Amino acid sequence: MYITAPTIGLFLLALALGYASGARVSEGYARVVARNFLVAALLVGLGLTRWTVEGLFAHLQPAGVAYLFFVGGVLCPVAWLLGQTVPVLTNLMNHRRTGEASGYALYWSTLGSFLGSVSLSLLVMQWLGVSAAVLVCALLLAVGSLGLAGQDPEGALGARLAALGVAGVVVVPGLVPAGGVTDTAHADYSVTPVALPGYQDARAFFVNNSLASLLDEAEPPRYARYVTHLRRILLEELAFRDRQILVLGAGGFTLSHREASNHYTYVDIDPEIRAIAERDFLRAPIQGSFVVDDARRYVMATDRRFDAVVVDVFSSHTSIPGHLVTREFWQDARQVLAPGGVLLANLILDGKLETPYARSLLATLETVFGRCGVEVLHRSQPLSNVIVSCYASSQPGPRRIYQDERNPADLDLARSR
Repeated sequence: MYITAPTIGLFLLALALGYASGARVSEGYARVVARNFLVAALLVGLGLTRWTVEGLFAHLQPAGVAYLFFVGGVLCPVAWLLGQTVPVLTNLMNHRRTGEASGYALYWSTLGSFLGSVSLSLLVMQWLGVSAAVLVCALLLAVGSLGLAGQDPEGALGARLAALGVAGVVVVPGLVPAGGVTDTAHADYSVTPVALPGYQDARAFFVNNSLASLLDEAEPPRYARYVTHLRRILLEELAFRDRQILVLGAGGFTLSHREASNHYTYVDIDPEIRAIAERDFLRAPIQGSFVVDDARRYVMATDRRFDAVVVDVFSSHTSIPGHLVTREFWQDARQVLAPGGVLLANLILDGKLETPYARSLLATLETVFGRCGVEVLHRSQPLSNVIVSCYASSQPGPRRIYQDERNPADLDLARSR
């Protein structure tokens, strides 16, 4: 909400300013639009590439500064340039009434927005990935500029050459391999060798440029610390054997790697993640079954019950999707627990659990489960994996404070035995 709403708002503001700017154009209509298309093609083709976006957010800190540079330097200028198209081209429409010309211009503009958004999101992004959608947009703008160049006899040759040049500039980055990055409609994935103390020929599975899983070539293999911790809880502390375990968020599928004593069901929203993980990261089939679905929708709809539910869903290294931190989600997750089951949540929080986000998230969990176990794995680091353990048998209840004047601690202790 805090990213999408300002982005849409700023985009619409730039679009409105573009409408006003286009209304002041009084001559050379086709030439103005052709020029705007060329500049927009460059901004889209170069400004939305992975190299530009990742470079901005890697070198400009905090992330809010990078966001402002991206929106102010790429997104809003494109909206401003293309916003001029409707009022400028309305001057070329041969209609007797101004309202008729404006109505048809808005009709075609809005229809194009509808067809473009639906086709790019549901077709191009799903089949070819986000980078392909960016390339299509840039090429269409360049082709549009090339077509408009013929409407302006003066300088038509130069305009066409410029359009062809821009098309070449935006095509080349779109065709260059992205350094082993696999792009889908939901995320970017890459597998990179990493050198870590105690690991042998380790490789990391990155999702949206954030570390999701680790695996090495040792025998037995080593995993990310939080995965090792979860495996120890399930296999050693709880001694699970032949149990049903639900994992919300596939990551690299390492929780069940070479673990055949239990039955694992992974749920992830991206249908491509399994093939990518098996081919590039695990280099073997996953252990368990895979369901393509949104985590919250799955726990709301399924009739199955599980001995353990592992919540490990992130859209980036630190960001859990907002609909997966609410009390209603934890209530739905509790419903799929079998009697005596356990919920294990991997959260990325500050190591001291002092931030408002950490306190509120843990408090939200405890309104559903009562007191839960909390283990901080990296206490000395600003951000840490925090493993929260909650049991189906636990219930939230009233709390009272022990004081010198009224101290029923001994009575409570006796009742608890």
